[in-house]
Amino acid sequence: MAFFGKLGDRVVGAPSILSADFAHLADEVERARRGGAELVHFDVMDNHFVPNLTVGPAVAASLVEATELPVDAHLQVENPDSLIPAFIEAGVASISVQVEAATHLHRTLKLIKSGGCEAGVALNPTTPPELLGWALPYLDYVLVMSVNPGFGGQRFIPEMVQKVRRIREMAPVPVEVDGGITAETAPLMVKAGAQVLVAGSAVYRGDPAAEMRRIIEAGRAARGR
Repeated sequence: MAFFGKLGDRVVGAPSILSADFAHLADEVERARRGGAELVHFDVMDNHFVPNLTVGPAVAASLVEATELPVDAHLQVENPDSLIPAFIEAGVASISVQVEAATHLHRTLKLIKSGGCEAGVALNPTTPPELLGWALPYLDYVLVMSVNPGFGGQRFIPEMVQKVRRIREMAPVPVEVDGGITAETAPLMVKAGAQVLVAGSAVYRGDPAAEMRRIIEAGRAARGR
């Protein structure tokens, strides 16, 4: 299932399950879908690369079965290669890895794509986009972290707007943004070239359908359509 490859120039929204109620995860995703979400962002944390521990392939497999939306796994872990096969088996549509944790990035991206998933690379706030130069031909998307990974509810880092703009100057690759994305910050990222707006606490702090819709509409208005 190609999501990023069929994105075109559209702006779309994706709820981050990190801020959802895990006891009712499928229902939480469905509420965001009713607000126009087209992708589910699935954060995987190992308590080593980031100071938090979340969920793994078994939960991803259950969520894939429970929703019609494609699931996008973001591996915030020290050894992503060890988990990639299990997430491919779980049925996720795309997998991104942190460039800071990938020792042999080319091999890692090829491993993801060999399993039929789209491959992405995530960048921490202070990681320069120029590190992606030789990896760009193998990428289906780039994920820009606009907060430090590990926890939801953090404050948006405004300098990440320029990072999105720089990536779009480097290559016509879809840019996903995650961290402090709200109806106020989404337009800034979209104007810079972002197309996939990941939001967690901003979606699940109130009615997920209404909040997801607000973020998507704000982003699309910034694009002018």
